[in-house]
Amino acid sequence: SWAALAFPYLVSALVLVLLLEQISYLKKKRFLPGPTFVFPYIGNAVSMVRNPAKFWDVQSAYAKSTPLGISGNYLIGRYMVYIYSSEVSHKIFANVRPDAFHLIGHPFGKKLFGEHNLIYMFGQEHKDLRRSIAPNFTPKALQAYTILQYRVIVEHIASWCSSSAVGNESIPIRIPCRDLNLETSQTVFVGPYLDDEARKRFKEDYNFFNVGLLALPIDLPGFAFRNARLAVGRLVDTLAACAEASEKRMKSGEEEPSCLIDFWMQEMLRLSSEYSYREIGGHLFDFLFASQDASTSSLLWAVTLLDSHPDVLEKVREEVAGLWSPEEDCPISGDRLREMKYTEAVAREVVRIRAPATLVPHVAGDDFAVNEKYVIPKGAIVFPSVYDSSYQGFPEPEKFDPERFMPDRHEDQVYRQNFLAFGAGSHQCVGQKYAINHLKLFIALFATLVDFRRDPTDGCDEIAFVPTIVPKDDCRIFMRPRCTRLFPSL
Repeated sequence: SWAALAFPYLVSALVLVLLLEQISYLKKKRFLPGPTFVFPYIGNAVSMVRNPAKFWDVQSAYAKSTPLGISGNYLIGRYMVYIYSSEVSHKIFANVRPDAFHLIGHPFGKKLFGEHNLIYMFGQEHKDLRRSIAPNFTPKALQAYTILQYRVIVEHIASWCSSSAVGNESIPIRIPCRDLNLETSQTVFVGPYLDDEARKRFKEDYNFFNVGLLALPIDLPGFAFRNARLAVGRLVDTLAACAEASEKRMKSGEEEPSCLIDFWMQEMLRLSSEYSYREIGGHLFDFLFASQDASTSSLLWAVTLLDSHPDVLEKVREEVAGLWSPEEDCPISGDRLREMKYTEAVAREVVRIRAPATLVPHVAGDDFAVNEKYVIPKGAIVFPSVYDSSYQGFPEPEKFDPERFMPDRHEDQVYRQNFLAFGAGSHQCVGQKYAINHLKLFIALFATLVDFRRDPTDGCDEIAFVPTIVPKDDCRIFMRPRCTRLFPSL
């Protein structure tokens, strides 16, 4: 029959296609360490999704094994390059432009975030947008946010203590920390413009988004990736409506800004900038994505590291007690928070030793020579590892040592090239002061208001990806309140 005659040719064609795919992969990888052969089309995507920590550890080991600090692999029909070397990572960050590298935030980010997101911008358009964002993170703005953050953090810590008190059991705080951060982000970014129903929908949609981040990019009904993509659209619509409401309020000129979108719309009106509410909504979602899971990771590692370093915990408590008491009838102000230098050093060391967003994916828009020996080919997905960079250069990098960030040592300046948790270059995190402030305030309050201890289990401190890194046990702790005024019912 015709089918029987055609079958050998079809098999031969398939074998040829697969052979050409392997040859293309090996040609791009050249002498770099990495798998010699990869599974057709999907490459090592299954192992990446199934066990991200192991997959990236293997890639890091490959890259570390060569003086170039680079390794190769293959994911969903795309050649990928893993960057261990801080020097090469800086070259990637410094060359984000149309003919070099395109920041993508996620290997399939454009499908999730949309084409016109802040992270995909270049040149003057990108500079203008970042300039308009700058007033969102001035000392005046951060002062306003501190009061909002304080109230949310205290409310959630009280809830956690109540949950732990039931049956005197330990509780995992990853999801509670994520809920704290989501409410903080909503309150700080667009607080007055979201009612309770909108907040509930917001939380549901963000959960869809979170699940889709780690799923295979199957954009079909019923799959997690499709649910995430649709959820992002709804979240952007909600944030766009908040931007419109804020603009109307700021146009009146009768009220001071009370949240981030107010500061931003006030600046947009001053500059007479042209924008659509949905564009603003998309950029707000970018802020939300950047702050949400990264902050959750940092909060969890802060609790973990304070528990395992009681001397650091005691120094934090002493510093906070010298500046603020929970018995006072007032929150921690922005001015007092700025004086907590040691607590800030603790926050920075948490971010260094456990950089929450371990990798910053880019796509090579053209061939790019990282040195005289290797050219990253056009179309490759490139993963600079800011996590690996944090363990390079610093003295005793495996040691949790907040003193390294105190004024007499200032290792974040001495080893600036290796402190890449907030990125570098034109796309360096614009909200890093806000992120450090939030972590710093949480550490100050948690250390002061709560007595806590880990519920240790085998492997509890191993790294899990969700999608940022967290302790494998979701940071399970026992806790009870240390003060009565803020938690009178406990």
